[in-house]
Amino acid sequence: MKLKVIIVDDEPMARNFLERYCEKNGNLLVSGAFEDGVTALDYLQKNEIDILFLDVEMPNVSGFQLLDQLSYMPKVILTTSKTDYAFNAFEYGVTDFLKKPITFSRFQEAITKITESLIEKRLEPVLKIPAINLEEIFIKADGKLTRLNFQEILYIESLGDYVKYFTITKNYVTLSTLKAVEEKMSSTNFMKVHRSYIVNLQKIKDIQDNSLVIEGKVIPISKSFKSEVMSRINVV
Repeated sequence: MKLKVIIVDDEPMARNFLERYCEKNGNLLVSGAFEDGVTALDYLQKNEIDILFLDVEMPNVSGFQLLDQLSYMPKVILTTSKTDYAFNAFEYGVTDFLKKPITFSRFQEAITKITESLIEKRLEPVLKIPAINLEEIFIKADGKLTRLNFQEILYIESLGDYVKYFTITKNYVTLSTLKAVEEKMSSTNFMKVHRSYIVNLQKIKDIQDNSLVIEGKVIPISKSFKSEVMSRINVV
């Protein structure tokens, strides 16, 4: 089955190049090519796609403004003539960042990255051994193993090669990565909301714009996680 693609770019030549690349690839179906973010957003609100090729600088609605308004997040490949947006791209969790002019080999590299991640996701339930549904973990801190009940943990922050557990009574620093912690947290109450934070959803005091508050701590929410956060809390 071909992956469904749309192209959003205000430059006709750029759109044509990407359409030809998609056709040459053979596994992509271009369902739309738009010259502005407004018409693209209207299409995306009515149709779900697999891959979005998105220019950053466009009149009226920029690429990032379009992403802010999406109700779901397809695989996003940013296309731009500038490299200034690399950090923003990372914040939005985009799959790849292609600098114009785009070569076919670089285009193929981005598509391969997407197809491999989709295959891995489809195989994940078969290959992964289900985690034991425990409500506690042991962490190595201060030269010993300390038991933490999930209800004690407020949030977890990445500190490079270390992570810091913030609990109701005490904080603990241990050698680990946030990715490793995320794989160990079997409770559905925990969620990664930013590249540097995992939070206990039950401890959120309030949410405003792109941040949340737990025990007075303001924690940022990445654009790519915002819709999932809202879907996992009980909003009335």
